[in-house]
Amino acid sequence: MTRTVDTTTVENPVMSTSELAHLGEGSVAYLRKMSSDDLRGRFPGLAQITPGLELWALFAANGQPILLADERDRALAGAMENDLTTVATH
Repeated sequence: MTRTVDTTTVENPVMSTSELAHLGEGSVAYLRKMSSDDLRGRFPGLAQITPGLELWALFAANGQPILLADERDRALAGAMENDLTTVATH
């Protein structure tokens, strides 16, 4: 679904870079299915992990890693425990 905003009626339609960087901070997280092969760069300090595993990663709105889970439901439970609204990425 695409939403269009008519900026002619919005008083202050421009968001600063800083405001955009902090949008959703502390309240929104995104859920992403990832291969264990792709996790090394996203999760610093990650211990040795079996190659080729499909895992669910939860990231803060700013991209900071929060948790890894082997099942989607477990990742969602972690988000709920932290009062985070989740969105999925493709």
